[in-house]
Amino acid sequence: MTNLLKLPLAELCADDGVLTTRYLAIGESQSLVAMVWAAWAFGLAIANQLLSQELARRASLPTDWPQCPKCHCRLRSKGLRPRQIQTLVGLVHFSRRVGRCRNGCKGLMVAPLDQELGLDLYQQTSQEVVKLGCLLAVFVPFDTATVLLKQLTGVNLNATTVWNWVQSLGMKAMEQLEQELALLNSGIEPSEEERSPELKQMPLIIGADGVMVPMRPLEKTPKGKTIWREVKVAILTRLGSRLSCTGKQISRLYHRRMVAILGDIDSLRPLLWLEALRQGLKTAECVVWISDGGRGFWRLYHECFANWAIAILDFYHAAQNLWKAAAAALDGRTTKARQWFKLVRHQLRHGESEQVIAQLAHAIEWSQFPKSVMNTLTNVHDYLHTHREHIKYKRFKEWGLPRGSGMVESACKWLIQQRFKGVGMRWSEDGFNHLLHLRLAFVNDRFDNLFLVSVNPSSTAKCDRLF
Repeated sequence: MTNLLKLPLAELCADDGVLTTRYLAIGESQSLVAMVWAAWAFGLAIANQLLSQELARRASLPTDWPQCPKCHCRLRSKGLRPRQIQTLVGLVHFSRRVGRCRNGCKGLMVAPLDQELGLDLYQQTSQEVVKLGCLLAVFVPFDTATVLLKQLTGVNLNATTVWNWVQSLGMKAMEQLEQELALLNSGIEPSEEERSPELKQMPLIIGADGVMVPMRPLEKTPKGKTIWREVKVAILTRLGSRLSCTGKQISRLYHRRMVAILGDIDSLRPLLWLEALRQGLKTAECVVWISDGGRGFWRLYHECFANWAIAILDFYHAAQNLWKAAAAALDGRTTKARQWFKLVRHQLRHGESEQVIAQLAHAIEWSQFPKSVMNTLTNVHDYLHTHREHIKYKRFKEWGLPRGSGMVESACKWLIQQRFKGVGMRWSEDGFNHLLHLRLAFVNDRFDNLFLVSVNPSSTAKCDRLF
């Protein structure tokens, strides 16, 4: 390692004014908090020097120059050229050798050390800063992300820079998804994610819903009236249980994965099918589809999951429709309406769904209601009759399966509403999609994959950095 590590602390500080000042600040601190911050600043300064010295050491090593891609003549050194890059330990300055073609081929200059370090052309910020900035932007607005980044690391950036990072990485995530979909369309199914034996035994729960987001009416301008568009959201998770502090067995979701798209059901279908295969749709011991009464989502169930999954209609959505019948036939303001609704809701929950459907059929046959009431009763009856196999709630409870789609609604709130529906927020389609895919990458444990850097193992790598 460098000589910096071999120096005593006092001697190390004596040769550097910045280090001396920060070192003395530790001893002058009056509180633990001040002492920690001073030590933090001193540590960053030390790390910056270590990094600079190590880069200088690597730049001094002999370089095996590659061949010119135009004339195949071996390049030769043109001396050291300076470069600087922003890192988590501050702005680091270093020099490295650059080479040119001996025959003077125009437009060709390479820096093998840049290739070894995984630095791109004109890159000004190290990837760990980009990663942290994007991670903050996943949760908070861009302006807030820059404030937090400065507080955490001392790196001072503007919101536009973080926004540009999000657009670039979000586009990369979308391109990766398109590649996976292309493979699936060609008949190559994705590999299942690795899971523990305990997770494999848990039921796989799949649910879907929609949520509205505020969008700009025109690209590249915030002017105009807000347009509300729907985002389709799906969640895939394993249903387990745990003991509460009182010893009660309660349900818990494990290994949550989400899918979302700014589009219609047909746009969601391939994404959800891809993720379902990855989450073990074909190998899970039990698969459950749960959703409210949206026709599009049930069409999606019948087209993709009917052969694999048990279907459950959200209980609270079914009960809401029963209340519509009670309010129409008995006047929702009356005690009689509330009592009847309480009765049929209890019956529905405890395995008497056929009796509830029969009561609605009997009321329709009586035909003493006005036409508007008859239409409401008929719609509710047909709705429950269509889902008669999906409202066996007593049986579902005995099997340990959920009866409500709260997990889907919670996914919509966390994934979309908390980040995209803040005060005054309106999104362009590209801006929304790029940030959405970063949020999806984070919740699906694939965020780190977007920052994998290919580093050339030696200076003899191909000459692929031209500048």
